[in-house]
Amino acid sequence: MSSVKDPAAEVHVEQRRQARIDMAAAHRLAVLHDFHEAIDNHFTLMVPGRPGRFYLNAYGLHWSEVTASNLIEVAFDGTVLEGTGPADRSAICIHAPIHEATGAACVLHTHMPYCTAISQLEDMTIEMTGQSALQFHNRIAYDYDYNGFAHEHEEGARMAALMDGKPILMLANHGVVVTGNSVAQAYHRLYYLERACRTQLFSMWTGHRRRFVKEEVLEKMRAQAAWKDPTMAMSGPEYHFAALKRLLDRSDPSYAD
Repeated sequence: MSSVKDPAAEVHVEQRRQARIDMAAAHRLAVLHDFHEAIDNHFTLMVPGRPGRFYLNAYGLHWSEVTASNLIEVAFDGTVLEGTGPADRSAICIHAPIHEATGAACVLHTHMPYCTAISQLEDMTIEMTGQSALQFHNRIAYDYDYNGFAHEHEEGARMAALMDGKPILMLANHGVVVTGNSVAQAYHRLYYLERACRTQLFSMWTGHRRRFVKEEVLEKMRAQAAWKDPTMAMSGPEYHFAALKRLLDRSDPSYAD
């Protein structure tokens, strides 16, 4: 009897392979860009074709050790369904409610230094003073109530409600959550958010008055950002992430194993 292959199943297999590679790349890049904290913090990505499941870095691995094959597959309740290694409780309690409430495919949580430094200020607003920050105009929510470690799903649900349709949540005294429809989009946002925080702090440290971009210019840039260049085969975040993966391919391609 000849077996009949399911084209949809084969598509999901390939999508899952690419999803794992992108997630592993994001972890390695976070080490390269100093966004990580050794074995702590967490990145998640919904598993293609398997609702209610996401990929997660197994707790205890340094992020430089993360590969496509050693990511674990976890249910929203924290059950490890595929792979070896424990699922960090905070990762489950933060990420599962955010995935579920926002519909985001990718959720990245870091304590990256410049962003976290701003989260420690009484006013942790990301200011519209530098071009890298302008793409985040009206796209950042703020959680001013630090509640300790997130060991209950209710804490993640509280965070998700605060996001209210915005892709980024600044966490007082804690860092940031960045979401996206793909690893490329989420990592692109993470990268430029840290750049924006860095230059904001540099300008603050001068002690001089800072120049804010006018509201009418911000609105103009919103329209400009929505424009699609017909000569481009991919989006800006996709080009950016592809370039970053090429850097990894040259330096240490083991992330894709």
